[in-house]
Amino acid sequence: MILGACALALAAGPLLLTLANLRRYRAPAPAEGRPSVSVLIPARNEERNIGAACACVLASEGVDLELVVLDDHSTDGTAAILRGIADPRLRVVGAPPLPPGWSGKQHACALLARQARHGLMVFVDADVRLSPDAVSRMAGFMQRRDVGLASGFPREIVGSWSEALLLPLIHFLLLGYLPIGRMERSLAPALGAGCGQLFIARRAEYERAGGHAAIRASLHDGITLPRAFRRAGIMTGLFDASGFARCRMYSDAAQLWEGLTKNATEGMARPLALPVWTAVLGIGQVLPPVLLILRPGWLSAAALAASVGTRLVLARRFRQPLSSALLHPLGVAALLAVQWAALLRAARGRPATWRGRAYPAQ
Repeated sequence: MILGACALALAAGPLLLTLANLRRYRAPAPAEGRPSVSVLIPARNEERNIGAACACVLASEGVDLELVVLDDHSTDGTAAILRGIADPRLRVVGAPPLPPGWSGKQHACALLARQARHGLMVFVDADVRLSPDAVSRMAGFMQRRDVGLASGFPREIVGSWSEALLLPLIHFLLLGYLPIGRMERSLAPALGAGCGQLFIARRAEYERAGGHAAIRASLHDGITLPRAFRRAGIMTGLFDASGFARCRMYSDAAQLWEGLTKNATEGMARPLALPVWTAVLGIGQVLPPVLLILRPGWLSAAALAASVGTRLVLARRFRQPLSSALLHPLGVAALLAVQWAALLRAARGRPATWRGRAYPAQ
């Protein structure tokens, strides 16, 4: 009885917060006028993505833009594809050797920010596809909000069962556990959140916060960059980008595992935080179907309905696979397994790897 009541409470909380957050988490309207925007793309061995990414940006409407791509020592066809794009708005720059203490992406973004000519800077990953109104909508958000940095979560395209099981949990964790109303009123760094795939920043506030140099060793800028701004006294914001940006984040299960474990130790997989997350998610999201089988009752049934119901709401809103929502307890169990694997890897001193580079455990 007590366990069932705990499961219901921990399942109902995220459902109620999700419903409240969805009223605030909206796509921004296009900008007024034609703002000038620098779109910045770091690229390392992105021959499968860079051509389409640039084409989408260069098709942007309602803005005056420049596109700057940093070729970060690519060994594939990235450079050749970039040379073949005949558009004067595109500039391609090279990267010097990676300095000690920097992660590749943060170094690339810091270099790109120095190259940017405009006061608004959009940092976007090469695997993100923007619609023609995307840059205008992001600039519109900055026109209407007193924030120095904002981020949007694209629609995540999934192509395998492992992606479908795990990637939709991004929206579940964001909207089920981050009180956006409080985030918009408080500068607390712990409330800082974003998606590393898509950021927009004002140059002056970016420089005041220290830019990517402030998080130079980070592998998870989706969390660490907003928190760096907030520590500098600069408000950050969130918007729904799923209607104007999409991304195929990982191409197979091996890359999915590498990517999720890379990010984990700067998020959930920390020694003090992970046991708490395991209890909260395990009891509220994984335990309800087990209880319903072993000790059937209305409490366990209600907990399961609240848990899966949250995911069904999100699946409808963000066009996520229905199967992922119905297998939600299994997905959360898999997510926790990833987090514990990342924590144990870090405890053993084994480096995280990404894009052919190894990074020591933090």
